[in-house]
This record gives sequence, structure tokens and C-alpha cells, in this order.
Amino acid sequence: MRNISIIGMPIDLGQLRRGVDMGPSAIRYAGIIERLENRGYTVQDLGDIQIGREKLETDPETGIRNLEAVYKASEQLMTQIEEVIQKDSFPLILGGDHSMAIGTLAAAAKSYKNLGLIWYDAHGDLNTPETSPSGNIHGMPLAASLGYGEKKLTEIGGYSPKVKPENVIIIGARDLDPGEKEFIKEKGIKVYTMHEIDRVGMSRIIEDTNQYFEEQEVDGVHLSFDLDSLDPLYAPGVGTPVPGGVTFREAHLAMEMLAETGKITSAEFVEVNPILDERNKTGTLAVDLIGSLFGERIL
Repeated sequence: MRNISIIGMPIDLGQLRRGVDMGPSAIRYAGIIERLENRGYTVQDLGDIQIGREKLETDPETGIRNLEAVYKASEQLMTQIEEVIQKDSFPLILGGDHSMAIGTLAAAAKSYKNLGLIWYDAHGDLNTPETSPSGNIHGMPLAASLGYGEKKLTEIGGYSPKVKPENVIIIGARDLDPGEKEFIKEKGIKVYTMHEIDRVGMSRIIEDTNQYFEEQEVDGVHLSFDLDSLDPLYAPGVGTPVPGGVTFREAHLAMEMLAETGKITSAEFVEVNPILDERNKTGTLAVDLIGSLFGERIL
């Protein structure tokens, strides 16, 4: 697929730290469109989803922050991605906090009977209102996409779940809440923590991921890449940095190997916060990683 449609999702409603709504602008400023066009792709920038901020509140029944606003934004994003897919273009979504994945997966899963999901993240994002220590929706999108949590979020798009537990692979995890650990064990979700990355190497993990998806007979793969999966040394501009993360080269290798498979059918790069960044270091890194995902090589 040589057509790419870029959608900005400037949402910061899924958490409390301001600035992540400027993530799409930071990635554009770092030259994402020119980078992809230089690779021979036809790129259409569809601009940003308009995020309403009319009333921000905590739901008294569930304790979830900004539930209605995130729900509306997710529906808008889902609709636009569906239009992109119908036009046979690759949807590349720039964020924005990770709550946006609720809308992204709602659209991506409609086009595939057996969608696979790579969740590249320091966190599991598998909390529900009952297990969440904060009520922040950016810690819930994977659980919601699996069909667990607040019904308004799980039922976006009119169906649930969006993806099956056996089709999810989490890479780079190193900060999991107690409820998330139980969820992972209970549902049998495949997780490569930093322990596994250190022990066997990123190359082996991506090889195993590709083989696993072949065995599961997935017909599409969505990549949800949170920049906090990288060590803060390389990606300081994220809202929830966790020391001891993926290195610059490990992340590039993963993207290069995924590019070789040709199986990634949609992707999002999230949680870039330029207010917390150093001279757009994290936005530039996002562009570098996207370049690798779309076929850039050293030689």
C-alpha cells in the first residue's frame, strides 16, 4: 500500500498532564510528511480531529475522568479512520494520549475478521474502573478494546470486543498495576517485559511475534506504539516516563523487522508531549521510528 493518510488526534483528556494534545503538531514539525514522501509514498494529511472541551469532569458512578468527552472524540476518530480504510489508504494516527486507541481499534477491527495487535508500551493500559488507581482513561484503552470496563467505551462502534486476548502482544512492559497483572494472567495475554527483551533480545521477540501471528492466522495487524516504551534517555517528552526502557536501536530494529513482514495494516504513535520534551527530541524520534516502519534502512 503506497498511500498513507495521516490523522492527528490532539487529545489530552485521558490523563491529567497538559501538553500531549500538541503531540501531533510536534511530529509534523519534525518532518513526518516529507520523510514518508521521500520514501515514495503518497501522503495525505487530513488534519486534526476536533476535540471538544466543553465540560471536563469525573463521572460520579465510575470515577472515570472525562468519560463523555473521550467517548465523543473516540467516535469521531473511528469514523475518520473508517473512511481512510475504505479508500485503501494506510491510516497513520498521531497522538495524543493513549485513550485514543479506543477509537483507533474500533475502526481497525471492523476491516479484519481476526485482527492482531502489537501494544508497544511501558504500561499495560489494562485497567478497568474497578482496578484503576487514577480513573484516567489512558490507562484503560486495551482493556476496553478487549471488552472489559465502562460499557460506553467497550461498545464504541456498536460491537465488542475489538480484539481477542490471544491476538494481543504487549512489548516493553515494565510498569504494571496489580489489577493489570491479574488481568494478564487470567486472560493469557502474551507479554514481553523488559526482562525478556534483556534476556533474549528484540530480534528474537519480533521473530516470535511474527510467527505467533501466523499461527493465529491474523488477517491484519495494528501497531499501537507509545513513546514511553523507550527509555526516558531517548524519549523524555512523555507524560509517564519509566526508567529502564527500550533503547533507540532496539526500537528501530523492531520497526525495521515489522516493515519486512508487510503485515502492519494500521499504526498509531502516541503520548508525545512537547512541553516535557527537549528541543522536540521525542517528536523527532517518533518520525525516525515511523520512517523505519515504512521501510527506511541504514543501507
